[in-house]
Amino acid sequence: MAKITLVDDDENIVASISLALESHGHAVKAYFDGVSGLAAIEADPPDLVILDVKMPRLDGMEVLRRVRSGTEIPVIMLTSKDDEIDEILGFNLGADDYIHKPFSQRLLLERVKAVLRRAGIDTAGGTTADPSAASNAIKRGRLTLDPDRHDCLWDNKPVRLTVTEFLLLQSLAARPGFVKSRDNLMDAAYDDQVYVDDRTIDSHIKRRRKKFRQVDKVFDAIETLYGVGYRYRES
Repeated sequence: MAKITLVDDDENIVASISLALESHGHAVKAYFDGVSGLAAIEADPPDLVILDVKMPRLDGMEVLRRVRSGTEIPVIMLTSKDDEIDEILGFNLGADDYIHKPFSQRLLLERVKAVLRRAGIDTAGGTTADPSAASNAIKRGRLTLDPDRHDCLWDNKPVRLTVTEFLLLQSLAARPGFVKSRDNLMDAAYDDQVYVDDRTIDSHIKRRRKKFRQVDKVFDAIETLYGVGYRYRES
């Protein structure tokens, strides 16, 4: 099904998660510290990373930051802390989802399934895109989005987006000029069982603007309507 890299320093949690994922057909590679986990991710990029926050040698936030510096692999963060600061920081760094310990195997499997689906990975094997089908690319002015390939271009220059960032932009670009509330955007990017708050959406929008401004310093196609939501302005 999917190649999953699991990084957590708790051997019992690693054993439990690995067994649950493998029982559903996933191939799991497990590591017990951030340094070895990061090296494995860079050497053989998986379909999904499950990453603990608190680990020896290199913590999960630093691993996430380094992963995001060169790839947009979907990442689910695990934390035993009841502290929303960790969650906000994780989303700011580009995490796709968060699970608080302790959690049930059923919850974990549902979150994994949801993130893989959003990434276009079919849990029956392979990707959901059909290479023989006509392109579903969206063109809006200087923006091109290709959901089948998870490609985003601005003025024909590539912009690397996480799964969540891509889905949020796709929702806005589908109807230029129309305002999407934060609730609308949550529905577009997350499954029903995933709870996020307004600040999570704002964090994703902020990160996405920053990425576009790396290829266009005056990028302003995503407008904020304070107290209302966001809209895509086609130029």
